[in-house]
Amino acid sequence: MKNIVESGPPPGLVAYAHGQPVAWCALAPRETYGVLATSRILKPVDQRPVWSVVCFFVAKPFRQRGLTTKLLDAAAKYARQQGARIVEGYPVEPKVDSRTADVFVWTGLASAFRKAGFEEAARRSPTRPIMRREV
Repeated sequence: MKNIVESGPPPGLVAYAHGQPVAWCALAPRETYGVLATSRILKPVDQRPVWSVVCFFVAKPFRQRGLTTKLLDAAAKYARQQGARIVEGYPVEPKVDSRTADVFVWTGLASAFRKAGFEEAARRSPTRPIMRREV
């Protein structure tokens, strides 16, 4: 990770609480994440250029406090500053009345994306919507 940070554009954003890093999200232009182009479920919706938010980490004591939504807002602002017009994410949408273990929601929850102003652009799997926000 240190080499990635030192060699190029920032690979994501860090959220701090009281001067300590407590959360992180990965974002970059979609083409940075080659696996997305070949994924049956997450393949491009269209040919419009997008930035992708692909991963989150929130320290356990800070979970369920809305940090993912705040990171998504910050990611949208950052991507816009870098020239992006669309930010896209690939969250999990748990089945109704079920709870998904934290370890399986590293791509975020669809509810957090909705709270951050993202809308569903495509769904090729019952539990994996592609969410977009114009910035």
